[in-house]
Amino acid sequence: MDHSHNAHGAHSDEGHGSFGSYTTGFVLSVILTAAAFAIVLTGTLTGSNALFAIAGLAFVQILVHLVFFLHMNTSSSQRWNVTAFAFTALTAVIVIGGTLWVMHNVSMHMMSR
Repeated sequence: MDHSHNAHGAHSDEGHGSFGSYTTGFVLSVILTAAAFAIVLTGTLTGSNALFAIAGLAFVQILVHLVFFLHMNTSSSQRWNVTAFAFTALTAVIVIGGTLWVMHNVSMHMMSR
């Protein structure tokens, strides 16, 4: 009975982060959010440059959340989670990219008439 309790205890601690890990994730998230706000509020970047910078900061923040809060990594215990996430991300990119492509083509064909 004691052996199963130890095995369960080791398993339950396996995917959880430490206080330092959560603190690091929180600080990075605040910095990335503040940087995005600073880009908009100061007007240092405008137009498509600002859009690309904010999109880049958003992508980095997604990675920070996945690593520090959802504890996704390349270890063998996380392989299925990473695979499921990759499939979901690929599906979202295909759906969103396809929608934007179709809407752009519809817009271009409507303008040419």
